Amino acid sequence: MSTLGTWLGFGAFPLIAIRVLHSGPIEVSLLSATGLAVGAVVAVPLGPWVEFRRKRPVMITMDLIRFAALVSVPTAYAFGRLTFAQLLAVSIVAAAADITFKAAGGAYLKTVVPRADLLVANGRFEATTWTATVVGPPLGNAAIGLFGPVVTVAVDAVSYLLSALSIRAIGGREPRPGPAGGSRPHAGNLLDGWRHILAHPALRPLFLNTVLVNGLILATAPLLAVLMLDQLDFAPWQYGLAFGLPCLGGLIGSRLAQPLVTRFGQHRILLTAGALRACWPLGLAFVGPGTAGLVLVIAVQFGLVTCVGVFNPVFVTYRLEQTPVNLVVRTLSAWSVTSNATIAALTALWGLLATVTSPRTAIAIAGCLILITPLLLPRRDRTEKHEPVPIHP
Repeated sequence: MSTLGTWLGFGAFPLIAIRVLHSGPIEVSLLSATGLAVGAVVAVPLGPWVEFRRKRPVMITMDLIRFAALVSVPTAYAFGRLTFAQLLAVSIVAAAADITFKAAGGAYLKTVVPRADLLVANGRFEATTWTATVVGPPLGNAAIGLFGPVVTVAVDAVSYLLSALSIRAIGGREPRPGPAGGSRPHAGNLLDGWRHILAHPALRPLFLNTVLVNGLILATAPLLAVLMLDQLDFAPWQYGLAFGLPCLGGLIGSRLAQPLVTRFGQHRILLTAGALRACWPLGLAFVGPGTAGLVLVIAVQFGLVTCVGVFNPVFVTYRLEQTPVNLVVRTLSAWSVTSNATIAALTALWGLLATVTSPRTAIAIAGCLILITPLLLPRRDRTEKHEPVPIHP
């Protein structure tokens, strides 16, 4: 439910900032960067707190918080009181809740799905995400054209309410976390996730690779919105189509992940798909106006998301397998916090770079940098030699 709502509202905040609040490239980049950065800081102490609690109630609470935050946007717009500051505040709350929800969800998944079925489960989650991504942006942007700029934010808000009800409907009683369940989190707990990641010979390079790749790709997303919607004068529905249709590749990739791992092995697929996904983003720097430009964006995005569709479920499964059950939330929180903070910093930096140069030049520089990120992928699978890092009880 929430995934469909998220992709129906894809690009809604930049679009509102551009079309309603008349913001420029630096403001649009600031909107994305501030929400991620401050949200990441807020989420840091929540990791240990969630680790020692039942995960399903935490997931429901985070859904309700996101519902309340997002529904405030169409409400303020209806009364003519919507401001850039409110968009920033909602972005912060949503980012912190999103990190916490995903960390709790990953830990909950590991407790209800046998290890042998984790790749299948993560492949299905990935397929669900890409299915929603295929239909969401085109429908969302069509709805914006028909009903106004905040309609998809309202739908996204309702989707979190439906998500909370769906998670509540799972039923059953979740066991309380082990001996640490009754203890109070302390300062040392905050760093355990990073300790585990950085001490692990394979998770460490994967951590650096995924953080940089995601950061560079997402840092250019607001700039591409400015380039396509403002400078090249694409219609909102064309912008949505350019990012929705290629996600069929992500659906294909997610369905191929398990057969590829079965045939070639987990590490080889991580290395190959991880390297291939870095080859595409530079092509977005060459987008032009009209049909040819739209076709170019669709082709580049199709190649990128197909590789990502293979990589993500394999990577997520591997990360869960290599993390002790009593450390999953802190590890996933540390990963997400670092990723979001990096995205925020790079988004702000690339917004400044686009202001000094141009959105197209900034996108090209990011594409060139992504080409070297495969060097950070683990060349050998050395996990058998890994000794678990000591953690705080």
